[in-house]
Order: sequence, then C-alpha cells, then structure tokens
Amino acid sequence: MLKFQNKVVLVTGSGTGIGQAIAKKFAEHGASIIVLGRRKEPLEETAKILEEVFKRVQSKAFVKIFPGVDVSDEQLITDMFESLKKSNINVDIIVNNAGVSGPVTCFPNSPIDEFKSTVAIHLTGTFWTSSQALRVMKAGSKIITISTFFAEERPLEQRPYRFRSPYTASQGAKNRLVEAMSWELIDKGIISIGTNPGPVHSDRIYKTVYPKAASEFMRVSGFEDLTPLEVEKANKEIVPLLGEEESIVKKGIAQAAANLAKTKDGTDSKKIEDTLAKLLSKIQSIAEKIQKNTAKMIADEQFLSQEQVAETVLALSDDILARILNGKVIPGDRVFYPVRPHVATTTPDVTQPDFSSKVFVFTIDATDKTDSDRVEYISEHIVKNGGKVVCLISKNSPKECQDAIKAKFHSHVIDLKNPDEIERFLNTAKGIGILDMVIHVAGKVPNFTKILDLSRSEWDNLVDKFINTPATVIQKAFEIFVPGGAKDPRLFKGKAGTVVVIGPDLPVGDKISGAERAKVEVFRGALRPFTTTINQELSDVLNSKVRSFLILPGTIDGKEPDNEKICQAINYFSSDNAPSLSEVIFCTDEVR
Repeated sequence: MLKFQNKVVLVTGSGTGIGQAIAKKFAEHGASIIVLGRRKEPLEETAKILEEVFKRVQSKAFVKIFPGVDVSDEQLITDMFESLKKSNINVDIIVNNAGVSGPVTCFPNSPIDEFKSTVAIHLTGTFWTSSQALRVMKAGSKIITISTFFAEERPLEQRPYRFRSPYTASQGAKNRLVEAMSWELIDKGIISIGTNPGPVHSDRIYKTVYPKAASEFMRVSGFEDLTPLEVEKANKEIVPLLGEEESIVKKGIAQAAANLAKTKDGTDSKKIEDTLAKLLSKIQSIAEKIQKNTAKMIADEQFLSQEQVAETVLALSDDILARILNGKVIPGDRVFYPVRPHVATTTPDVTQPDFSSKVFVFTIDATDKTDSDRVEYISEHIVKNGGKVVCLISKNSPKECQDAIKAKFHSHVIDLKNPDEIERFLNTAKGIGILDMVIHVAGKVPNFTKILDLSRSEWDNLVDKFINTPATVIQKAFEIFVPGGAKDPRLFKGKAGTVVVIGPDLPVGDKISGAERAKVEVFRGALRPFTTTINQELSDVLNSKVRSFLILPGTIDGKEPDNEKICQAINYFSSDNAPSLSEVIFCTDEVR
C-alpha cells in the first residue's frame, strides 16, 4: 500500500535540488504533488519525473504546476492558494523548502536590498506560504520547514557562517517561527515541524556558494596590484567562466582585462590578463580545496544526500511521529564544528568609565514608554560619566516617546527605514566629538494575538523593525567607523567602534505563555546568528576591533528587565578589552 495515497503535498522551490527530491519521494509513496517556483522549465522537468514515478508505482495521483511563483510575493502566493481553494483541493502537507544563497560577502559590503530580499524569501516566504495555506488545510495536516544547521542554537553558542549574514539571520528566525506556529496551530490540529538537515551534497553549492566564497576571500585583501574594488569588478566577469572550455575562459579573461584597463590609466591590458588568469586560478584552487574537504565529509557521512533529506521529510510527515515532534526543529548535525561560546548572562566588571569627549548615538525604534524610559536611563548614565548623547528617534515611535526624549537630550526624529538618512545624521554626530558607540533600541514586540493572523503589511512591519532596521543601522555605523571599508576591507584592520542592539525584550508579567514567548523569539532568533556571523567576519577575516553586540533583556518567567545591568554592559563595551571577547550576545537578566 502506498503510504501517502490520497494525500496532497505542496513543495516550494521544487524545480531542482532538494525540493525536487522531496516531491519525488512523496510521489513514490502515492501522494499528489503541487510544485511551484520562479522558473517554468525546471518545474516542467520535475512534473515529467513525477508522472514517470506515478506510472511506475501505479498511482492515480496528479501533479499540478504553479510556475513564476516567488514565495516572497504576497499576491502570487495568495492567488495560488485561492486557485487551490476554488478547485476544492485540500493540501495535507506543506514543505517550506524555497530558498536562495543570498549575497556571499562580508556584511559591510552586503547590499542592504539584497539582505532584505534574502530575508523576504527565506523567512517571509515561509510565513506567508504557511499563513495562506491554512485556507486549504484541515486537522491532521502538517507544515514541514527546512532550515540550516548554521543557525541551530545551543545554550552558549551559535554557528557563524561568514559571508552569509542575511542567510543566517533569516534561517535563525525561521527556526523559531516553526516553534511559534506549533503553538498557534494546536487548536486547528495542524502540526509544525522544522528540520536542519546539516550540510547537504548539492551541485548548487559547488557552482555558486564555494566560488563566491573563494572570490570574497580574494577581494578582502586585494590581489597583486589590484584593489579589492577592482577584484570585485573582475570577479563578476571571470568567476562564471569556471568550468568552461579553455578558449571561452581565455576570451572571457581578455574581455574582463580590457574592461578593467579602461579604469587603470597606463596599465597594459596584457598584464591585467595575466593577473586575472592567476586570480581565477587562485579562486578555483580555493573552491576545489573546500570541495575536496566536502567530498571527504560526504564519504564520512557527515553530509546528507538530497535523497536522504527527502527521506527525513517523509519520516517527519508520519502521523504518529509528527505528533511527537510537533514544534521541534530536528537537527541533522553530524559535522564537528568547533565554536567558542557566544552567549553570556553578564559582562565582565570594569571600573567606572570616563566617557569624556566620547559621543554615544542612540537610534530608537520605540514601541511604548518603557523603551523611551530605558533610553533616558542609559543616556543619563552616559552623561553623568562625561559622555555626550545624540538621539535619533524613529518617526514611527509613539509621540509620547519622542517628546520625552527630545525634552532631555539632543534629538532628531528621522526615518530609520531610510539608510541615507541614518548615514547623514551619524555623520553629523561625528562633529560633536569622538563617536564611540551606536546603540540601537529595537523596542518591544507589540501585542497581537497570533503571528499567523497578521496581515502581510503587519508582518512586513515587524520584519523591518526587528531585522532589517537593526541590520541597516549596524551597516551604516560600520561605514562611519571605517569610511570606505565596505569597498576596501583592508581599511577595517585595527579600526575600532562599537554597535549595540538592545531588544526585543521577552514579555513581562506573571503568567507568560509559551506562545507569547515564541512570538518574540522569532525576531530574537534572527539577531543571534546574525550577530555572531558579522563579528566572526570582523575579527577573523578583517582583523578589526569594530564590534557589534546584542543585549536581549528579560527572562522566561516574566521579570522586569534591569536597565542598570544594561548600563554595566555599555561600560564594558566601551572598554579596550571588549573587542577580544568571544561572547557577543548578552542575556543580562538571566541567571545560569
């Protein structure tokens, strides 16, 4: 008997790779399959494969294609599920698989629009697909979400994935979204499970991620007489040549050299050709070295095949097992990945600091009066110790918060969603004194009943507030601390500067449910791996003393956060010892 006969399974990003393998595996067990993705041709190829499977297993199942569907697109996903509803097609299993590599570069150089796009596909795509799918799901249905082990969290560590900060941020949030959905769907009898299959043997990794990572290694330092910016421009032209015939490679290098020569006065194009040939060879050797290590890991069964990931998803869809694992994110970690502790509860003690001549800039995205009270408390501490304070308040903050801060400190109301506006005011603050620290107050997660009941605009505002805006502030602060460092990473070496993100807080109260905590953890889950990733880049790749720290106030038992402990952390972050600390995330109200 075919185990999933008469079941309907929808797999996002199912035109190739893991998604296709999952669709095929369910088809082998009798399920009808709905495939969707951005490109029509791969989906049609998947459909052919599935039709052949149906014939082989003698199944009367069907396959339905939705081409041109980007999971981050609100209208396309909404229309797809409306179409299924009108066709009276109920979906028994949703597999959130769609994803992209995103930019593969150090965070200071990562275009913020690409950062947002990566988050939109991985995180928002999962949220909106799951939310809209509820219209065609009934009790007993399941939502299976695929994430990555690079964001899987342990009590005292994270897994930084350098050059992939948008990816780790979105995946970390996605893990916690799985848990939040499980709380919210109990009354509907729908199960939510996540799986982090660990490293997976995939052609996409070899053809995209590895060469891009190798290219970024070469960009960071420059190559021979090429600047990092010139390496970056050249790489865009020569890296796609990897694996091509020798004649095509030579022609491509010659064209790239000619283009580069136009910007390098007096430099012989032939000399640049020789340099680019060496550069491409170096990139290839680095990528092959990574791949060789990967091959050994595959042989040692540290990597899963796409087929094995599909088997995992199939197993998690079993009725009995799914009930047991509801709300869990199942790790598939078979790789030894040595990391230092990144999470702490308290910062090391320091003597009372002297903030004289130092400027502290607050960027404030307040939710309620307790956020502005916190800013006042910390600011008064800084001023008392000789420092100067500038407050940049989001225009979306409540009026009472704006007025309270403006009454006491040098303040401007700005659009924190506008990177140019953030940069302009940070530059202005530099004229007041030595810019020591940028402190972003993220505010609290506003009250709402359920994540899955949110409108798309409400969800997008939360993602902007707690993921995109902190990332934008951090990146703009880096630009102020190290002017030109995004394009010339060599400038980061030895430079100092500190960015602190505070919040979001855990909810306060005597009776805080797991569901309430889970909503907040979605966004805290994004900031934790993001923070560790960018700090690893700063310390290990860029040899910089610039740092970003994360403070997550509150406790699971609902106690009021202690702003004095945050001040103690600020004292330490401003000290000379802070850049050498492996801990970059501080849960200041917790006790372990």
